[in-house]
Amino acid sequence: MNLPIFPSVTNINLILGDQLNHEHSWFTEPREDTLFVIAELYEEASYVPHHAQKICAFFLSMQKFAASLADGGHQILHLTLDDTQSINSADELLRLLADFYSASQVNYQRPDEHRLLTQLRALDIPAVDIKEHDTEHFLVPFQDLTRHFKPGKAHRMEQFYRKQRKQLNILIDQEEPLGGQWNYDATNRRKLKTADLPLIPEPLTFANDVSDILQRLTRHQINCSGTEKQTLALPADREQSLALLDYFCDNALPRFGDFQDAMTDKSEYSWSLFHSRLSFSINVKLLHPKEVIDAAVDAFERRDDIDISQVEGFVRQILGWREFIRGIYWANMPNYGRMNALNATRALPGYFWTGDTKMNCVSLAVHQSLEHSYAHHIQRLMVTGVFGLITGIDPDALDQWYLGIYSDAIEWVELPNTRGMSQFADDGIVASKPYAASGNYINKMSDYCKECHYNVKEKTTDQSCPFNALYWDFMVRHREKFERNPRIGMVYRTWDKFDTDTKHQTRQRAENCLIKLEQL
Repeated sequence: MNLPIFPSVTNINLILGDQLNHEHSWFTEPREDTLFVIAELYEEASYVPHHAQKICAFFLSMQKFAASLADGGHQILHLTLDDTQSINSADELLRLLADFYSASQVNYQRPDEHRLLTQLRALDIPAVDIKEHDTEHFLVPFQDLTRHFKPGKAHRMEQFYRKQRKQLNILIDQEEPLGGQWNYDATNRRKLKTADLPLIPEPLTFANDVSDILQRLTRHQINCSGTEKQTLALPADREQSLALLDYFCDNALPRFGDFQDAMTDKSEYSWSLFHSRLSFSINVKLLHPKEVIDAAVDAFERRDDIDISQVEGFVRQILGWREFIRGIYWANMPNYGRMNALNATRALPGYFWTGDTKMNCVSLAVHQSLEHSYAHHIQRLMVTGVFGLITGIDPDALDQWYLGIYSDAIEWVELPNTRGMSQFADDGIVASKPYAASGNYINKMSDYCKECHYNVKEKTTDQSCPFNALYWDFMVRHREKFERNPRIGMVYRTWDKFDTDTKHQTRQRAENCLIKLEQL
């Protein structure tokens, strides 16, 4: 590796691909003794099979961030896969750079992923001082997480969310929630009707050229899907991220809350709907969560067409769910990544990589995910997630799929959402019940079922929606575990009222579906 000469450098500062925070105190003023390092590494691009759009989003954002720091007078070493092909990991890179530049200090911002934090905390370089710094990004300080979250203990988002609202004075009026309610979730479940479809805004997308990055991925044999797109629609720098934030507040926020759980395939904008699609920009720290919340609240306060239920639903996702999930992750790692409370072991069906299934909901959700490296939370939780849950797919396989396919997926946010919320593999640490559902839920929240090969109204015939029989089979299989759960106890009372033939035929249909899972 040919390295440029920086004669006065004594400090090596590592910036990871999800630490692109322009407001970090590291960048207050340029220093001749400090070299910032941003590097593409084979290990980070290949630890799961990634979607090419995800890798391109990270690598292009890193490249642009490095250029912006250089424009600001900082000394930058931006290394591509071509430069680091002989380097196996971030800690190996830091050892090499510390030796080459005779550095006396190596600095890194605390990684948000347990694997990397363990790796960097184990770093030992003779005669070099190694210091860990905060990312200065999250709303709940890292050292305060242990106050809110205990290992192995069940926690609920709502209580946490209310505390944060009060502490940060967001949508609060004299210590009480603005509008009189803490949570407007009950009004955030509208199904899109035909008359609503013209209201869906055309999504703001970008045409960032990633052809050079794709060539590097091919050159270095990075195993990834979705390599046919030569441009990146996601924002790749702060300017684009701020433009997307403004666009969301102006065009989608007025109806975000109403339709945040809705799904449709009747619009050319079905993949984006009223969602912000800001998660990548926030997760790589191009945007701070507080500035995103402030922008939404400011739009609500300025405009007459945004009511409290729209903005509260959005704030809850960031201030509530995002910060909550982070706390769950750090309180329970590394054991959390090995939990499998329901002993699910079935292999992930091949159509998760193609979308070629007769189940219209799964086909649409997977095709969208493969095309855009994006799906909104209900598609992830209540379509592919529910299907994985009720069929008993190994949570390891699902974790790898979600982590690899979605551009916004970083382990700290993906793992508790998948293994916890979606698959109940954590035995209730995140969710008070398993989010199992029949085809009725999907039919209620979408128009997917109308054009499906299967009949959502049936549960025992060969033509019946597989979700229906599989749902009941899942609940019966795990009856001993869930029967006393007050949130779902009535499910078993309903099952007990079925006649013997219906019970037998339902479970037989489920067994046939599981046997022929690859052919559904």
